[in-house]
Amino acid sequence: MKKMKKIIWIIVLVVLIGFFIVFPRVVFYQNEKKIEEAAKRYFELSPNELPTGERVKTLSLATLFQKSFLKEDLKMPHTGKRCSIEKSWVKVRRIENDYQYYVYLKCGFIQSRVDHQGPKIVLNGDSTMTIGIGEKFKDPGVKSVKDNQDGTIPVKDVTIRGEVDTDTIGTYTIEYSALDHLVNKTVVKREVQVVQKLNTTIQKKLKEKSHFVGEPDDNFIRLSNMLYRIVGIEDGNVIVVADEDVANVNFTKIDDWLDYYYDHFSEKAKKMIVERKYCNMTLTDTTLDTTQCNGYTEKRKVYIPSVIEVNLAESNGENFMKTYTISWVANSKNKKEAYVTRNVFWDENEGKSFVSYDSTYNYGIRPMMMLNGESLITGGNGSVSDPYVFGDTVPAKSGTPINERFTGEYVQVGGTLYRIVEVDKDKTTRVISYDTLGSYDESLMTTSNPNSDIILYDPKNMESAGYFINNKATEYVETSYFANHEIEVPVYKGKIIYGEEKAVKKYKVKLSAPNLYEMFSAQSQRDANCSSYWLVNSSEKKRTAGAIYIIGVPLNHELDATMSLHVRVVGYLKKDVVISSGKGTMDNPYQVK
Repeated sequence: MKKMKKIIWIIVLVVLIGFFIVFPRVVFYQNEKKIEEAAKRYFELSPNELPTGERVKTLSLATLFQKSFLKEDLKMPHTGKRCSIEKSWVKVRRIENDYQYYVYLKCGFIQSRVDHQGPKIVLNGDSTMTIGIGEKFKDPGVKSVKDNQDGTIPVKDVTIRGEVDTDTIGTYTIEYSALDHLVNKTVVKREVQVVQKLNTTIQKKLKEKSHFVGEPDDNFIRLSNMLYRIVGIEDGNVIVVADEDVANVNFTKIDDWLDYYYDHFSEKAKKMIVERKYCNMTLTDTTLDTTQCNGYTEKRKVYIPSVIEVNLAESNGENFMKTYTISWVANSKNKKEAYVTRNVFWDENEGKSFVSYDSTYNYGIRPMMMLNGESLITGGNGSVSDPYVFGDTVPAKSGTPINERFTGEYVQVGGTLYRIVEVDKDKTTRVISYDTLGSYDESLMTTSNPNSDIILYDPKNMESAGYFINNKATEYVETSYFANHEIEVPVYKGKIIYGEEKAVKKYKVKLSAPNLYEMFSAQSQRDANCSSYWLVNSSEKKRTAGAIYIIGVPLNHELDATMSLHVRVVGYLKKDVVISSGKGTMDNPYQVK
């Protein structure tokens, strides 16, 4: 009985093998024969198409069907799936006085044993290359070619197609193709990107120099939606400085504030920044003409320019490193004083490049940093209207929520131009007006509280600038897009010093004044229409309040009771506000709906 069962299992196994393995193979071989016979009939009717010499003629299965030399679909048994007519073929080659036919049929996982694979091509170097615009390109070529049937094929037999225009930015493809004796073809590609590298572009402009001097008009870049000037090149990397003051800060708190500033960069921009030691040596009034540094910070990602950088940029009375406003440089005079620079000093300081002030005063900050010289420029020509850009941010599409956008981008609301400061935790978007409100002839202005020695920013006090801004400025701007939002008013015991608030008062308003220390709260040196405006910072010291005066200089002394200043506003765009058009730039700001 056991022997009988064993015989039955063997018979079943043989039947299964025959049904699932042998029978499909037999059908497959029959199909190969059908294809070969069809090809022979084809050439009998078209003998002029037969190859001569050592040439090989290839007929695709698709051609044999199109010409009706094959009429019935070739299928895999049991599955009903058609054999591939695109990948299957017949090749004919003349050997001595006879023609040899080679059939390759692919039906699912079953395929002919005939040689159907092209040679393996190995390139010298990488399959992708990057070169700078204007650089010479030399094709690294082919390292080796080997075929599984023919063995080693001479490299010289490889056909190379494609050219690289090194004077035009773009991606170029070079194709390398090789054939075996059955004309099985292999093609491999190398992509060559012609790019505009930052360091090679700047070095070409500077020629033999290391720094830009005077007032160049071709050293502008935009990074993380902010405008910078290129200072120079060092060790293959490029040093840049903000085109203008971003905020006003006490010299004693610069390091802390720069950490806040760095946090507002886009992620791609952060990756471009190279840590570097910056000059911060102590100087005296008699050593301010130096161009050599002997004292440095630890490695930092962002700092501010030193006297050295300013001096190196001087040329024939012009110097792009000297600001329209008053900006700190990185050098202190002693424990209580540090130096500032600007393009023109007056009165007793006339003709000077640097003047020292109390280091607890608030003056402009122009962040400086070093960018990786291998960074790729994606557009621009270096002018102020078309600065070099790096693709670190991409303009929003229509319908994008404004709270998905980035610090520094511009948005227009009801005819007023704003700049994005940051997105709040509640998904509202904090923006600051680019100009003070009102026309050039009829600017919106208000006075400080003339009846009190303590000038607090208080939206509930009718004599406060805070009340005027929240209740009167709404007549000059479109506010339907803004949310009532809780603001924080920092109150200081004496001097207004970054990070040393005595208390913080909270109010819910639609519009407020800027904070002295926030992004873009300083006056633009390129916009004379934005000057003399109130700030939200308050102090318990007599007649002291946060304010920017005339040439973008924060007031570091008691205010006159009759002082009247312009209004610049900050608001929070509602979280459901979306972009309808625009590119987020100053010339083409986002429009909202």
